[in-house]
Amino acid sequence: MISTPENSPLITISRAEYERLLQTEKDLEKAKLEQSYLMQEIANLKRMLFGKKSERFAKDPTPKPQEERSKPNTATKDTASSGHRREPIPANLPREEVIIEPEENTEGLTRIGMAESEYYAYIPGKLVVIRVIRPKYLNKETGEIIIAPMPVMPIPYSNAGASILAHIAVSKFVDHQPLYRQSQILKRNQGVHLAESTLNGWFSGTCNLLDPLYDTLKTEVQASPYLQADETPIPVLTKDKPGSTHKGYQWVYHSYPKKLVCFDYHKSRSREGPSAFLKDFSGTLQTDAYQAYDLFEDKENVELLACWAHARRYFEKALDSDKTRAAYALSEIRKLYAIEGLGRDQQMTPDQIQLLRVNQAVPILSSLKAWIEQQQPDVLPKSPIGKAFAYSLSLWDRLERYTKNGHWLIDNNLIENTIRPVTLGRKNYLFAGSHAGAARAAMMYSFFGSCKLNGINPWEWLSYVLSVIPNYKVSQLKDLLPSNYKKQS
Repeated sequence: MISTPENSPLITISRAEYERLLQTEKDLEKAKLEQSYLMQEIANLKRMLFGKKSERFAKDPTPKPQEERSKPNTATKDTASSGHRREPIPANLPREEVIIEPEENTEGLTRIGMAESEYYAYIPGKLVVIRVIRPKYLNKETGEIIIAPMPVMPIPYSNAGASILAHIAVSKFVDHQPLYRQSQILKRNQGVHLAESTLNGWFSGTCNLLDPLYDTLKTEVQASPYLQADETPIPVLTKDKPGSTHKGYQWVYHSYPKKLVCFDYHKSRSREGPSAFLKDFSGTLQTDAYQAYDLFEDKENVELLACWAHARRYFEKALDSDKTRAAYALSEIRKLYAIEGLGRDQQMTPDQIQLLRVNQAVPILSSLKAWIEQQQPDVLPKSPIGKAFAYSLSLWDRLERYTKNGHWLIDNNLIENTIRPVTLGRKNYLFAGSHAGAARAAMMYSFFGSCKLNGINPWEWLSYVLSVIPNYKVSQLKDLLPSNYKKQS
């Protein structure tokens, strides 16, 4: 029997009753924790359900066949092969003349006329027309007519120059302007009617021209010794789902050493995507906890790193329900990032950074792991703090592995920055018109993401590439990648 203290009213209970009351008190405490967890989940669901919805814009239509086909640039009259006439270039647009003399010696020859042709070009903020003038010369003795060849155009039989093709692509994938909206802007600001189908045909021709360069970029990324990987969804129109969209995925691979990023489109989020892209990969792969990457855990010559930014987010989500524990974990993670900042601020070499991490970060990591293991039994597994503990411990070896090499990064934030344009693009044109369209988007996001990593103007880069790539040898395409680009004078 168990009695109360001598000065208290006498209450006598059995030990079994005492233990039952004690268990009831524990159950009540557990119920309170469950309630706190459920309230947190309800709050999250309310934010998802009633939070501000993204503005829905008109769709970017499914690519259509090019409305007009151009005849060769040497022609003076624009008549399409289909029998439809191309709309004439407006006379009110400013002209810039380019005179191309023959390479042959024309001294003593009689000029008998000139061949003229025009094509659209783009100077940022202004649409202009480049008039190409090629004087013709007659050799009276031989009757031979001499004239310089027409410059090679990016798209054969088109009146679109490299600069306007670059502008269309950059506007769509950097500035997130769908083609139909670009057509409207040109008509409103320049008084020029370029049909959406025409812009679509030009863009398709641009992609066809850049396909070999995309393959070169992909090969360079796959050969990198250190890659960061992530994935993001992209809605795609497909005949298999009339009236709805298919959820495809852009798999993204960032080569930190080479300053290149490669988007690789696949129809699903299955492991087939990274398995195919990285089948011959050898080196260090940094990812989040998505299970598709687990296949590389036991792969020979591949070492996996995790991302502290992802782990930190779990603790941030737990602040509302368990502020004490979550705040402590975040303060320790903040120390790890402060060490990284010190290495950057002092411009340390990779070897110096590794030594700094061994001396300062490793002790913090060891202490944090021991604390999490101590606290984990006292929290609910499904609570936000319980999920944060479970996530961190399940990946701990990968999370602390970055301290072994000063070339490796503490998190995957750089690759997440390259993915943001895809998110912004989804808000503007909602979906890709087809699986082929999603693959073309992967190509453009790869090029422009790499331009951003190298701090170069994407329009300048693409204008130059489109002007030279028709005559470029495949073996030299690597020179045209954004990481090797030098601004043209």
